[in-house]
Amino acid sequence: MKVAVVMGSKSDYPKLEEGINLLERFGVEVVVRALSAHRTPKQLTQFLEEIENDTDVIIGAAGKAAHLPGVIASHTLIPVIGLPIKSSTMDGLDSLLSIVQMPKGIPVATVTIDLGLNAALLALQMMSLKYPKIKEDLTLYREEMAQKVLEEDKNLRG
Repeated sequence: MKVAVVMGSKSDYPKLEEGINLLERFGVEVVVRALSAHRTPKQLTQFLEEIENDTDVIIGAAGKAAHLPGVIASHTLIPVIGLPIKSSTMDGLDSLLSIVQMPKGIPVATVTIDLGLNAALLALQMMSLKYPKIKEDLTLYREEMAQKVLEEDKNLRG
């Protein structure tokens, strides 16, 4: 069980950290790289070739023009989840639109701006089709979330 997390810049890491921790909590091997679609295209392509046969899902995080997830998807059949990163312009809407508006034939799943946890959860859901243990653990995770909300609700009523 392996997920690759690729970010366009090391500065994106704080947006991914919670999701990376969750993946590891679920027993998933996580490979984390900072590679740019524009500044390190050769190294990005080489990395994708290296992980082609042993990686279940790729999370690509990028801001501004946010081409990274789409470029990744164009080089592999591994499912790609795009994580738009909020930049100094347009509050991340530019990143979101760049990732979600992929051309016909090269899909990229896209999650909420800056929410690496959702990217990790979507990766886990995809992997749960292949790994029953992940499905079991996700069921428990959801039950824990529900219990937390119910406990908060109970505390509201005194």
